[in-house]
Amino acid sequence: MIEFINVSKYYPLRRGYRVIMDRVSFRFPEHRNIGILGRNGAGKSTLLRMIAGSVPLDGGRIRRIGRFSWPLGFSGGFNANLSGEENLRFIVRIYDADLRQVTDYVREFSELGDAMKEPLKSYSSGMRARLAFGLCLAMDFDVYLIDEVMAVGDPSFKKKSKAAFDERRQRANIILVSHNMNTIREYADVIIMLHEQKLIVYEDLDQGIRAYKRLSGGDENDPT
Repeated sequence: MIEFINVSKYYPLRRGYRVIMDRVSFRFPEHRNIGILGRNGAGKSTLLRMIAGSVPLDGGRIRRIGRFSWPLGFSGGFNANLSGEENLRFIVRIYDADLRQVTDYVREFSELGDAMKEPLKSYSSGMRARLAFGLCLAMDFDVYLIDEVMAVGDPSFKKKSKAAFDERRQRANIILVSHNMNTIREYADVIIMLHEQKLIVYEDLDQGIRAYKRLSGGDENDPT
């Protein structure tokens, strides 16, 4: 369960503030796979991080019941001066997970090998994404948060990533941000639109996608 209670979130600009939300109260549909849509700059990625609890609010509070992942594939929370293994141990402690089980899974899944002992500042963006993806999938969550990234790496690794993610979806829900409407249709069963600091629910996917395309200037009849 996720409930926003008078939630406000702003970002300071050179002149004034950019408002993501201003005293918003909203209860997210429960036990649903949610697609988040909104124009560029509306604050969709910020919304995911608010749900994850990884960014501070400027007002109000968020009630959560259940275990929520960080945004899948997001590596911004890593310490670049620590090794992959050290980052893994830190995150395992935060989530109170089994260190041996998570380590074994991430080593096998990420295919990073000895690079796990190297500092993250030496990693390519793809290597960081593999580590983050593997770590997220190594732990059981009630809700997985996904910011665009559904799979990473070469075609073989992408296939493995998708299979692992699809297996998790059998016992968990997702909240997904994507600009790809085919992805939204495949993974979501309800749409929430972030528009002008409001959250609007569309139970009908096609209706939600048409509304999004009107806002973004796209062709409402284009299925993608």
